[in-house]
Parts: sequence; C-alpha cells; structure tokens
Amino acid sequence: MSDLQAIADRVEIEALRGEFTDAVMMNDHDRLASLFTPDGAVRIPLGNIEAAGREEIRALGERRQALADYFVQTTHPGTIQLNGDTATGRAYLSEVAHLRDGGSHLNYFVYHDRYQRTPGGWKFVERVAEFSYVDTAPLAGSVPHSAGDAR
Repeated sequence: MSDLQAIADRVEIEALRGEFTDAVMMNDHDRLASLFTPDGAVRIPLGNIEAAGREEIRALGERRQALADYFVQTTHPGTIQLNGDTATGRAYLSEVAHLRDGGSHLNYFVYHDRYQRTPGGWKFVERVAEFSYVDTAPLAGSVPHSAGDAR
C-alpha cells in the first residue's frame, strides 16, 4: 500500500468517527446505522448494552434520544492501525447527558474499534466502549434559552 493510500485511509477513518458523533448529536439514526457494516455492532458493557446489525443500531440511537433531554458527545483523536482492507483503532470520548427522569451523566471513555473498507468507504465493524470515568451527580448547568423563548 502506498503512503498516499495509507494517508487517505486514515483521513477516511477519522471522518467516519466524526460522522458517528455528528449522527448521534443530530439524532440522525438512519445515518448512524449506515456507518456500520450490515452485521456491525456497538457494545457498551457498562450498561449491558449491545446492538448488532443496522436495525438494532438505529433502534439504540432512538432509545438514547427518547431517554435524554440533552446529550453532548465529543470525540478526541485516537489511534488507527491499518491492515489492508481492515483496520483497528481507538477513539476517546467525553459525553454529558441530562435524562428525562432527572438523572445526569458525565462520562469519559474509549471506543475500541474495528473497521472494514467497503465499496461505500470505511465502515465500523465493531465499537466497544470502555469507560474510564462515570459521574451521575446532578449537572449544575441547564439548556440556554433563546431571547425569543418565553420560558
């Protein structure tokens, strides 16, 4: 593989990880599911959460949206190891959520990823979350309201 191909692959995988965060933040569940291979999976052992296949991944996104008043997730660059048409990597995330039941979360974790080159570009084969920090204390902030909002 040429150096230029390796650079292009890394840029595409980094863009894939960015698309994941954007799809989650924008509640675009169809796009979220499309970022995975047909049999791709998300595994979050801390909550015994697993979604395998695009329909389950889409449904997982919908469940998360239904539970949260607001949710903010930020992805930080990690590693990428290329191996032809497959790759592995890590992405570091922080997220804050206020749940409709009044609960809150401030989390830091790493996704351990497996990627596959497909005719449609790089896709996730698997994302497995490993949490480093979880804080369920009430959040001090709130959602700002616009000047025209009567609340």
